[in-house]
Amino acid sequence: MVVLHCPWLHVSGMALWPFVLIRDKRGRADASLMLHERIHHRQQRELLILPFYLLYVLNYAVNVLRYKNGEKAYREILFEREAYAMDTSEDYIQQRKPYAWLRMFHMKH
Repeated sequence: MVVLHCPWLHVSGMALWPFVLIRDKRGRADASLMLHERIHHRQQRELLILPFYLLYVLNYAVNVLRYKNGEKAYREILFEREAYAMDTSEDYIQQRKPYAWLRMFHMKH
């Protein structure tokens, strides 16, 4: 995982295979942020990169129509739900099963 400092970024971090972009250099020391982005890298790899982005954008678009709220739509993206739910569990990456984000369909939110 290659971490790049991008002060123009409007979010704390973003996983764009094979990079993680962070707004603030201190983000490298933020274990939760870095785990969150590592989870996204796993999701991207298991979907062979491009399908991940297509599903991500489609899920966001459906959520915008459903919730009529951009922030809520973002937080309800299946990939984000997994990453936010597990970004404080230090051993999650080692235990994570492939396509774990699919279980978010069945979890209450």
